[in-house]
Amino acid sequence: MGLFEQISNDILTAMKAREKEKLEALRGIKKVMIEAKSAAGATGELSDQECLKIIQKLAKQGTDSATIYKEQGRIDLYQQEIFQVKVFESYLPQKMSDAELAEAIQSIIAEAGATSIKEMGKVMGLASKKLAGLADGKDISDKVKALLS
Repeated sequence: MGLFEQISNDILTAMKAREKEKLEALRGIKKVMIEAKSAAGATGELSDQECLKIIQKLAKQGTDSATIYKEQGRIDLYQQEIFQVKVFESYLPQKMSDAELAEAIQSIIAEAGATSIKEMGKVMGLASKKLAGLADGKDISDKVKALLS
């Protein structure tokens, strides 16, 4: 079963269990996925990789919104946003630890043959593709900078 179908099934489960907040988060995911399926130039189908990218984007947006709500003292909205982010993250693969990320980036640097910070773009291109979903882009960038410096 693909990720899109799993989310559809989870929507039904949340409806039956009357989990209002979870249902709202799942419907948000499905809405964005349906929009991506029907966008101009789309094939009408989404791979699990494309679904993961959508969920990652929603989780990042939710985290950013939650940070803003917390700064403005809107704890009610902060808690709602954090709950949705947790639902989104339940569909994402486990993030890499700091040591695993450093090891993976070192192998990518060796593969690319990069020796200086000037070649960061080449390394970032490879790292972003290989580590998609496993690490945050900012963490990847920070680690590449540190290892190439």
